[in-house]
Amino acid sequence: MLNESRVSFDRSAAYCLIRSPPPASASTHSQFLMNATLTLVSADWIVTPREDGVATYRDAALLFDESAKIKYIGPSESLDFDIKNRAFGDIADSGIRRIVLGPRILCPGLVNAHTHAAMALLRGAADDLPLMQWLQTRIWPMEAALVDSHFVEVGTRLAAAEMLLGGTTTCADMYFYPADAARAFISMGLRAQLAMPIIEFPTRYAADADRYLALALETRDALKGEALLSFALGPHAPYTVNDNTFERIAAYAAELGIPIHTHLQETAAEVDESLAKHGERPTKRMERLGVLSPDFVGAHGVHLNAEDIARLAKNAGNIVHCPSSNLKLASGIAPIAALVKAGVNVALGTDGAASNNRLDMFEEMRLAALLAKVQSSDASALPAASAFRAATINGARALGLAELTGSLEVGKAADFIAVSCDGIGMQPMFDPVSHLVYTASRAEVTHVWVNGEMRVADGALTDDAQRAVDGDRVARMDIASRIAEMRTR
Repeated sequence: MLNESRVSFDRSAAYCLIRSPPPASASTHSQFLMNATLTLVSADWIVTPREDGVATYRDAALLFDESAKIKYIGPSESLDFDIKNRAFGDIADSGIRRIVLGPRILCPGLVNAHTHAAMALLRGAADDLPLMQWLQTRIWPMEAALVDSHFVEVGTRLAAAEMLLGGTTTCADMYFYPADAARAFISMGLRAQLAMPIIEFPTRYAADADRYLALALETRDALKGEALLSFALGPHAPYTVNDNTFERIAAYAAELGIPIHTHLQETAAEVDESLAKHGERPTKRMERLGVLSPDFVGAHGVHLNAEDIARLAKNAGNIVHCPSSNLKLASGIAPIAALVKAGVNVALGTDGAASNNRLDMFEEMRLAALLAKVQSSDASALPAASAFRAATINGARALGLAELTGSLEVGKAADFIAVSCDGIGMQPMFDPVSHLVYTASRAEVTHVWVNGEMRVADGALTDDAQRAVDGDRVARMDIASRIAEMRTR
């Protein structure tokens, strides 16, 4: 049987080590880590999406190898039998790291399918305003004055730390200077899809749509070998990008096999403007321009009618629901129950911290489930299992990453988290899926692995990630003082 002594965390090695007696010396410890080829993590529960719903395992374990690929998921007893019978090769006991977490739920890392990471530096800078006033009088002027490559790297690193601590292992980030955002994501070990921005008007980053597109392609070419990165083209919105640019984006995306990620019908005003200017709703315009497809990701989708939903379903498009941001900006409540009923893939996102103030996917899961019930007057709308899927495999599917992450399956990447279930607020527990959606918060996240690497242990960032965030402290204070000065003008 597996040894089940207590977990200890050695920060110098950035590994959570095993319920087994400590090594006799530091050199023995180093040799142990160097020789280990498999990592075994066990807990009271494992919960993961499956094609037909959500699977739960009691007294379960997950095994992954040195290439960060999952080799086994299921009952610990069955895994123990497989190890004894050399199902994974002739591996000595010292070749297996054993991490026994006890009263925890292991589940896939959450997928934040729409955010603007660097805007973490604008958290609280423009509260209590509707979207267009928020953008035009506060956010765009602040961005024009402040946003450069340094701002983006510092802000993205801060956001990555927050997301990791809250159990997010993958995000889709749409913001300026994506190459600098990429550097921050890599330094923190967070998986990210860069939705490289395209807009018609000039910013510090680029002068026009041609330059935005050129920079997007250059960034993708320069970084396509990075294991934690993937790419999308990110036209800001139908109301800020013209027809010709959208057609070019669609052609490039099809050629490269990458998603198109844009804001879609976030406010009623956008729909009215599109009807006045183009004689059609934004979703119909996207279809006419060849943008709607299985690789289309529309963020928000608050003001979708039956016709819009039918078009999205026909073209197998994806919608990212951002409930907190939609509520805070008074944009409305997206018709999630209708989208799900029509067969549209619905993922979840936080939006940026400037319009949400938190990058907390547990909060988005709970809100999504509750709002769907109220909006549809149906208590059975978006049950816990569906909300959990929206935060995991549906997000991965929207980003074109479902073969890699979003669920715990043999052959997929070891992107997973541990959620404590022994606190007062988590007891009693009859259904771990229900608890993940309706009860747990990001405070219950104790451990996080991304691509087989531990990034959070015992509720704290591992040392390398913490040092990276700490190194930005002075820069964050300087940027914050400049934002504070702008807010008083």
